[in-house]
Amino acid sequence: MKRREFVTLLGGTAAAVWPLAARAQQAAMPVIGFLDVRSRDALGVRLRAFHQGLKETGFVEGDNLSILYRFAENRIDRLAELAADLVHRGVAVISTGGPPAAFAARAATSTIPTLFIVSQNPVNLGLVSSLARPNGNLTGINLFNTELAAKRLSLLHELMPRAVRVAVLVSTADTENTKSTLEEVQAAAAGMGLQIEVLNADNSGAINAAFEKIESLRPDALFVAASPFLTGRYAQLIQLAAFHRLPASYALREIAEAGGLMSYGTDIADAYRQIGIYAGRILKGAKPADLPVVQASKFELVINAQTTRMLGLTVPDKLLVAADEVIE
Repeated sequence: MKRREFVTLLGGTAAAVWPLAARAQQAAMPVIGFLDVRSRDALGVRLRAFHQGLKETGFVEGDNLSILYRFAENRIDRLAELAADLVHRGVAVISTGGPPAAFAARAATSTIPTLFIVSQNPVNLGLVSSLARPNGNLTGINLFNTELAAKRLSLLHELMPRAVRVAVLVSTADTENTKSTLEEVQAAAAGMGLQIEVLNADNSGAINAAFEKIESLRPDALFVAASPFLTGRYAQLIQLAAFHRLPASYALREIAEAGGLMSYGTDIADAYRQIGIYAGRILKGAKPADLPVVQASKFELVINAQTTRMLGLTVPDKLLVAADEVIE
């Protein structure tokens, strides 16, 4: 065989082998699923934090990791279908945000490691049997935002000591979270002498309808429950609260940063970073049963000074001192 023919044959063989090798490497890349009831746009900060957590454990999307995103676009009824799809595709880990997504993943699989971020004790929710030893295929983070509901109402009352009637906006589709939130809020309200009016909203139209009812009820303030759906609609909530000149309290600092009056709750970005770390550890061989549920320990009070001025409110010095951040 002539040298030129040999080189041509060798080149052709290499060209055929290299794509096969590349495909084999791609096939070996681990795949995780990301399931959430909200839209991608609503999770910008959270997704960046999630990617940071993965990076801290040595995984970068597109380099040595693939992520399948499944967003329900605020339709809780789609979660079961989306969770089943991730299971069908054989992902190595499923990461979920909020109880509805966690329940959907749990119903879809009892074997694929599943991570959750919930706002109340996951033992009470039935997601794990123990915080220290989850003893199953689920583990994650408890944000404590439901347990903090009474404290958040107290802070709102400190800001508005003359308030008597408070509207409480909840999402009935998030059953367990709503039940626990209302128990906390109603008990705390009774001790403060506040009257509570509960309003439900599970879609954008229902939020508009709730504010139409608020216009006739004329409450002194609004308390928004820490529901994944409601926090995902924070732009709409901020706009409507401003239009009705209604002081409102939220669970997440990003809402206060965007123009909401005040927030008190867990550092949500750090929670998603921690979930990213857990996902990376599982990909390296850790088992969910051996990863204790992380108990959030950092809580932030954020006050938007510009919004307080717009509403004609004066923030007490005691509250200003207690605030982790006052946004000017």
